[in-house]
Amino acid sequence: MKKTVVAYAALPPSCIARLAQTFDLRDFTGQSGLSRKPAFATALAEAEGVIGAGLLWDRTRIEACPKLRVVSTVTVGYDLYDVEALTERRILLCNTPDVLTESVADLSLALMLSCARRIGELERMVRSGHWKRSVDAPEFGSDVYGKTLGIIGMGRIGAAVVRRAALGFGMRVLYDARSDKPQVERDYGAQRRSLDDLLRESDFVCVLAPLTPETENLLGAREFALMKPTAFLINVARGKVIDESALAVALRERRIAGAGLDVFVREPLAVDSPLMSLDNVVLVPHIGSATHETRQAMADMATDNLIAALTGGEPRAMVNPQVR
Repeated sequence: MKKTVVAYAALPPSCIARLAQTFDLRDFTGQSGLSRKPAFATALAEAEGVIGAGLLWDRTRIEACPKLRVVSTVTVGYDLYDVEALTERRILLCNTPDVLTESVADLSLALMLSCARRIGELERMVRSGHWKRSVDAPEFGSDVYGKTLGIIGMGRIGAAVVRRAALGFGMRVLYDARSDKPQVERDYGAQRRSLDDLLRESDFVCVLAPLTPETENLLGAREFALMKPTAFLINVARGKVIDESALAVALRERRIAGAGLDVFVREPLAVDSPLMSLDNVVLVPHIGSATHETRQAMADMATDNLIAALTGGEPRAMVNPQVR
């Protein structure tokens, strides 16, 4: 008898086909408002495995799934999952690290360049018909080449950003992390700094730290005051790592030069957010992994993880491997 698996959120047809071949698949992909649908709750109560993204897995939802053995998230981050509750129930949580590293690193550099050269602002000027003369000092941007980049959180993505920044743009790189990173120091001349010193010295500050109780609101009014007035903030990590209200004030009052944001405290970003009215911020809708190649690779890895975990194999990535 095939094991019951529930799929939700977006999965490509190739992954759905693989799951349907292996399991008794209950397919809720592409559907919204799942938390309010009795059929979804009924399916979860029978499921031994689930695969998806974007749904809160708190203790209440976990306890409503008595047969559950494996949760496979089509994400790297797992802040929507109560890992302690999953582990207590001996439910394995799998995620998809590595496969989005290069895409997120690309976006980090894209946001740096967009902020420094005022791409969004000047593109809007052209589209609105206000380009009437050769650009002059009021429209000038800032160089990226040769500047100092400070990275908060030096994991796989941080190392990929360092490689691009040091080799492609001749940037001096500083980083703040829980431990020394000898390889990026050796290969690219990166230097570890305290957070305060990194903020003081950097021309670009790129946030790549995961969301944890220690990193929530890591950067607020105090930290923005330490940054250079010519510096730019880039966040491709999690919205809650930054005090968004304090950032809006710092941008509006030009305490820092600008920001490039892919993530927000609440998503989608509200139309009345104070960030919306600011010219010196580039806003994109959480697209760090949003390429055809990367999303397919993430879905493939999540599918591999689930199939392996429920058929006696070894998943490619496990958040709480101790349950096995």
